[in-house]
Amino acid sequence: MKRGKLILILFILVILLIIIGNYIIKTERLKEQNYLDAYTKNKNLSKTIHIEVDTKTLYLVDNIKKEILKKYTIATGKPNSPTPLGTYEITNKGKWGEGFGSRWMGLNVPWGKYGIHGTNKPGSIGFNASGGCVRMRNSDIEELYDFVTVGTNVVITNGYYGPFGFGFRNLKPGAIGADVLEVQKRLNILGYYSGALDGIYGESMKKSLINFLKDNNLSLTDEVSHDIYSKLGIILMDWYYHFD
Repeated sequence: MKRGKLILILFILVILLIIIGNYIIKTERLKEQNYLDAYTKNKNLSKTIHIEVDTKTLYLVDNIKKEILKKYTIATGKPNSPTPLGTYEITNKGKWGEGFGSRWMGLNVPWGKYGIHGTNKPGSIGFNASGGCVRMRNSDIEELYDFVTVGTNVVITNGYYGPFGFGFRNLKPGAIGADVLEVQKRLNILGYYSGALDGIYGESMKKSLINFLKDNNLSLTDEVSHDIYSKLGIILMDWYYHFD
């Protein structure tokens, strides 16, 4: 029992450190470049939603009391339309209908429209079934809807490697995702990328990558491979504790 409580406390502390650390670093480094809209600006950290894509579970965590308030089974994106990984915030709420069930909570994912919502297909819960959004049973989303406010942080993971899911994937022009966004941020911090932090691998990111490779005497390529992740200083770390 004590060990389980300790693991939960460590999990919540790691989530808080990630959110607060990201906010401080991104605000200080990117303030002059007006990229703040791509990041979480919420300072009210009393509650956090943590979504585990791999276990199809959504947790509502009370960061002050250090306890799990609610736990729900969800549906996430299909393999060809995955749920976006990363740290976001709820930007809007509404009582929608039809395919979105009875409630909608939108997320500030920079490369598309994603949210947490209900469903008129309850049989899809527990599976990879959506276009990227997080589906919940209508009774569950109605309960969660009343607990959270606009600005609530939402951390979406898939395994133990944060925005990199189960590991690194090779990124080519046209790629979209939280891992692309992380590479953009790293290239920006290093002084090579000044384009939009939108998680979309376009020409501006390609040019900045080529310039980075040239300056570091590396073979020129437009593909971000495992070696390039390493050169950029991006490593995989088990950054949260899974819990029941």
